[in-house]
Amino acid sequence: MLPHPRSFPAGRCRYPGRAPEPGEAEPMGAVGRQRGRWVPMAVSPGLLVVAGSFAAFRLLNRGLERLVPPPPSARRNRWKWRNIWTSLAHSVLSGGGALAGFCLHPGLSEDMVGTHPPGAHSLVAVSVGYFLEDFVDMLCHQKLRQSWELLFHHSVVIVCFGTAVLLHQYIGFALVALLVEINSIFLHVRQILLMANLVHTPCYRLNSILNLGTYVVFRIATLAWMSRWLFLNRGTVPLATYSIGTVGMAIMTPMNVILFYRLLRSDFFKSSRGVQWEKEQ
Repeated sequence: MLPHPRSFPAGRCRYPGRAPEPGEAEPMGAVGRQRGRWVPMAVSPGLLVVAGSFAAFRLLNRGLERLVPPPPSARRNRWKWRNIWTSLAHSVLSGGGALAGFCLHPGLSEDMVGTHPPGAHSLVAVSVGYFLEDFVDMLCHQKLRQSWELLFHHSVVIVCFGTAVLLHQYIGFALVALLVEINSIFLHVRQILLMANLVHTPCYRLNSILNLGTYVVFRIATLAWMSRWLFLNRGTVPLATYSIGTVGMAIMTPMNVILFYRLLRSDFFKSSRGVQWEKEQ
């Protein structure tokens, strides 16, 4: 039973998408007219979180050299030292947040499109801000031939996550993707140990084992699950969104397989020349 017209507050249209009845205000668009003056539509809260995240990670990047001074072996590449620690902070925040979301809300996997736990939308928006900051940081400090793979990776992530943030949909699917960041924690620790010349230590060896294990569980298995979900739900997902997701997975999967091969070759079948090359990148 529909409520009586008088039960709606004045100035609010009952049914979006149709002409208002007498006594109802016209719906506001990007720019609306109210009481004889133009009023701009409020900025999306998700975009505000993205902008705030970009600024916060930028400030963190600038201050990290004081918080975590680089060792002598890393002083000739100070920007990368700061960049890795910034990335580590994001991985702990986003990976830990995504894992906590699934532990606290186990039913999340039943609806990956329209529902998500409190804070999940903000977490994905924070990640968009980080990837934008990291994109700019690499673009400013690293040669394109050295960083094109990561720049390409970040571009795909920004488009996919940005779509979820703007639409307020597929946040659960994006949260699954953030589980990959749990493995990124060990990838970043590995880079820090390399730059600190701590390759031949028990800490590096332990991190290599944890890195490989979490790579299989939280990166390869997660990407496989996401690809399966897209395939099974291809009939219900809109074509544009399905295309973005499919292209993203088609790009991410081979990139991660190649990275897995490089890790195996470097940490378990490594040569001193290969380790030295990684330190210089």
